[in-house]
Amino acid sequence: MPRTALRICPLCEATCGLTLTIEGTTVTGARGDRDDVFSRGFICPKGAALGAVDADPDRLRTPLVRRAGRLREAGWEEAFAAVAAAVPALVAAHGPGSVGVVLGNPNVHTMAGALYPPLLLKALGTRNLFTASTVDQMPKHVSSGLLFGDPFAIPVPDLDRTDFLLLLGANPLESNGSLCTAPDFPGRLKALRARGGTLVVVDPRRTRTAALADRHLAPRPGSDALLLAALAHTLLAEKLADPGPLAAHLHGLAELPDALAAFTPEAVAPACDLAPEDVRRLARDLAAAPTAAVYGRMGSCTTRHGTLASWLVDVLNILTGNLDRPGGALFPLSATAPAPRPAGPGKGFALGRWTSRVSGHPEVKSELPLAALAEEIDTPGEGRIRALIAVAANPVLSAPDGHRLDAALERLDFMVSVDPYLNETSRHAHVVLPPPPPAQSPHFDFAFNGFAVRNQVRWSPRAVPLQDGRPDECEIHARLVLAVSGLHGSAEPSAVDDLAIRSTLDRATADPGSPLHGRDPARLAALLTGSDGPERRLDLMLRLGPYGDQLGAAPAPGALTLERLRAHPHGIDLGPLEPRIPDVLRTRSGGIELLPAPIAAALPRLREELAGRPDGALVLVGRRHLRSNNSWLHNVPALTGGSNRCTLQVHPADAARLGLVDGGRARVTADGGSLDVPVEVTDTVRTGVVSLPHGWGHDRPGTRLSVAAADPGVNVNQLLDGRLLDPLSGTAVLNGFPVAVAPLPPAAAAAPPPLS
Repeated sequence: MPRTALRICPLCEATCGLTLTIEGTTVTGARGDRDDVFSRGFICPKGAALGAVDADPDRLRTPLVRRAGRLREAGWEEAFAAVAAAVPALVAAHGPGSVGVVLGNPNVHTMAGALYPPLLLKALGTRNLFTASTVDQMPKHVSSGLLFGDPFAIPVPDLDRTDFLLLLGANPLESNGSLCTAPDFPGRLKALRARGGTLVVVDPRRTRTAALADRHLAPRPGSDALLLAALAHTLLAEKLADPGPLAAHLHGLAELPDALAAFTPEAVAPACDLAPEDVRRLARDLAAAPTAAVYGRMGSCTTRHGTLASWLVDVLNILTGNLDRPGGALFPLSATAPAPRPAGPGKGFALGRWTSRVSGHPEVKSELPLAALAEEIDTPGEGRIRALIAVAANPVLSAPDGHRLDAALERLDFMVSVDPYLNETSRHAHVVLPPPPPAQSPHFDFAFNGFAVRNQVRWSPRAVPLQDGRPDECEIHARLVLAVSGLHGSAEPSAVDDLAIRSTLDRATADPGSPLHGRDPARLAALLTGSDGPERRLDLMLRLGPYGDQLGAAPAPGALTLERLRAHPHGIDLGPLEPRIPDVLRTRSGGIELLPAPIAAALPRLREELAGRPDGALVLVGRRHLRSNNSWLHNVPALTGGSNRCTLQVHPADAARLGLVDGGRARVTADGGSLDVPVEVTDTVRTGVVSLPHGWGHDRPGTRLSVAAADPGVNVNQLLDGRLLDPLSGTAVLNGFPVAVAPLPPAAAAAPPPLS
């Protein structure tokens, strides 16, 4: 008989609650959970396809180990033994820096990806960490770190209460939101307009989100920081700025007008390709709104001035008095965040504590730019990366210059991939460790609850039992930690979790400011519930979090524990976002550093953009699709085809000028090489701009992605050679870079493009 089970969707940042229909061990259907405290029944095509994702016949079900140059199926013991034999020996011979770690986007969608990579990095002792953040969101972490002292203190728009929402470089009707966890983002935007609010979208494309807006501005791509600076300049010059209660916490407000003096609406207009009066009107409307929020995402982050744009988003929220204000932009309080401490000076946030070996890229948040991974592998010399551990990562497609990285991975002495697929990156591995399908894994959103537009907490047990003999994802990660530590065969996976628990409790009981100070860590550990190590760690984090009982030190009715969460399968609502300043601030001054030194030093580079004028060259931007998420859902038939295609979108005027025709083919060329791609002529993209989606290029041999390979598309990141980065964050410039586009005659279209 069919049964139902609840599951939080792990396929995008919206974290919607699902009700799965299961027959035996097969997920046969998925619908929205109407009783979910956060998503209230909303579902998108990705969530509806969870069963197909789960049952994809190309998913790996057993490990692969390279023997005699070929990947072959192997047992779990053989796979971990191979890791244990190779990695510790390389570290002993060449030092911990000889191992690199790459963490991909799906890590933040799983419990294992949140709990174990920090332990893996500690066991290895390497500084060579590369993540998807430097092709996505790192500018926001940097700006928040500099402003507030904590790179994870990222304010989100209070969507359900705001009167005016300004979106830049964001298309939440397709992406479902990013660094802003909001199930049914479309419905929330429609509700904003229905209650008389205003939605303004800034985007070079008339996206589905832009089509919904009251006002759509289509500037030249890459000019977001200039536009935002002009808005801030206008607020200051016209005496419209009013930080309100925030003023008592601001440092640098008096210096801000001089720092932004050059960015008048007239000065930025040519580079932005916007009328000065439109810029002034937007600034005035923003200031006049009863409440307002400014929100920027990928289109503003992945540009030459991504960190400055991210900083200016919050400068505008601050100048209008809307930061930390209901209806403005507020800081969520996750159930597993550290319990709030008294306000006061903190450690602050530092950039460039070390640099990369080859190009000297400064570290940011203990990470190096993903764009630098290839050179760290293929450049000879002491400290070269010789081994790589890739966890849920496909940098051959997600990083710039995949051809170089593809070749570099072949030079590694050893590589491990934790991945369900044999994809463009994992095909180079010596060992592939495949996690089970989503329905066979428990779920808790450690990361996304920290960006949620409403405080809530939900946990899903596994909906389908694990297959016999198959370890769950957390056990795979724990055994990987043991293998690289030289403890394979001498310790159980549970020892990794026990060590993590003991380390947390040792710190808490030794901290005079902790409610656990002076207590016995062993006795505290015995209080934890849960059927395994990951559940006990979750129980610990909930109980030490802001809503927990501090392991009995702060008992209160309704205090969060795993047992209480287990008794509420649809989740627990913790209420709307509330003001958190000054408690959230961790800067050395204890205030908001409105004009931090690295930002002030970077503004002259932005002013240089005013001296130049657009030269008429085309620039390229990416785009999202509702049924896609980077490179990892293109092998599911239900999520491909239709409008989810890898085409070059071109405005009709540009198509006519260049001789391009709808359905024809064009060659796109930039610093990293050339791509041949089908043309889609559409007025949804502005003149001077072309658009290609991210995550395609499934045409490399040696993969096991039958659906994706049948319609591979092209890898847009191959147009980049990896040199163009936002210097403050190390983030690759994926939007607003110049390209040349030329039509291909039918005969030429059949020939492959050059690789460089």
